[in-house]
Amino acid sequence: MRKVIGIGETVLDIIFKGFKPVNALPGGSAFNAIISLGRSGIATTFIGEAGNDRIGNYVTDFLRDNGVATDGINVFPDSKSPLSLAFLDADNNADYLFYKDHPHDRLEFTYPEINRDDIVLFGSFFAINPAVRPQVSDFLTYAHKCGAILYYDVNYRASHRNEVMKITPNLIENLELADIVRGSHEDFEILYRQNDAAKVYHSEISFYCKKFICTRGKEPISVYAENDFHKDYEVKKTKTVSTIGAGDNFNAGFLYGIIRQNITRDDIDRGLSEAQWDALIASGQAFSAECCKDIYNYVSKEFGLSMQR
Repeated sequence: MRKVIGIGETVLDIIFKGFKPVNALPGGSAFNAIISLGRSGIATTFIGEAGNDRIGNYVTDFLRDNGVATDGINVFPDSKSPLSLAFLDADNNADYLFYKDHPHDRLEFTYPEINRDDIVLFGSFFAINPAVRPQVSDFLTYAHKCGAILYYDVNYRASHRNEVMKITPNLIENLELADIVRGSHEDFEILYRQNDAAKVYHSEISFYCKKFICTRGKEPISVYAENDFHKDYEVKKTKTVSTIGAGDNFNAGFLYGIIRQNITRDDIDRGLSEAQWDALIASGQAFSAECCKDIYNYVSKEFGLSMQR
């Protein structure tokens, strides 16, 4: 059975509306996607760190309760769980503050079994953080050699704007290892001072990775790939309760589509057809829209069950 392995950070998301806390739940970019995939019947594993506290226990239990293997979770004796404060505006878009109290970043884990055509999801600052980069880089290189499909979600926050020069070598290595790269126009505005998808692809991405997805919130999604393939996909209007996790769940839906359509590493290397891109983007949009219907970071359990049928 093919599986999806997510590697990234865990946080407790405290969600505010009008400076009033309205929810608190486990989060993290790869974490959110993995929860949605686990709920949808996909075999999943998560690699990351949880704090040695009540929140860390909650995070680990939450993974298990949603069908995610937790053998790769680190818990260090003196670690505290990081917090993310998400403030929803009038349009239910979120602005974030992050609080982290780890004495220093560490990452120690035993590699899970990786078979050809398994999928590794990685991204955000975690994937380029110099403190854990050696471990992350070694794992991604190993997964690539095993024949896994590597999906990279750039997800670069404005809070790290002043570190772009420092992390650029790690960013480039991630682009080289990735089979598919996704990012938002906001990511590329911060990284490249450029948010035009075509210009970003041709000047910054295509040399390293040929398959590129650029999301722009309510605006059309742009896909670029080898052989001059380009297509824009309209985003259906939906009533949005919260955009937290929208991009993470697009990733989940896209990866769900890869497995359900039995798209292999060889298929990706050869190049996806327009029909395959259409189906994958539609799957990503379905998961993203479902996530935005409520104030959670993942698709509902009911939606997940419907995807298992």
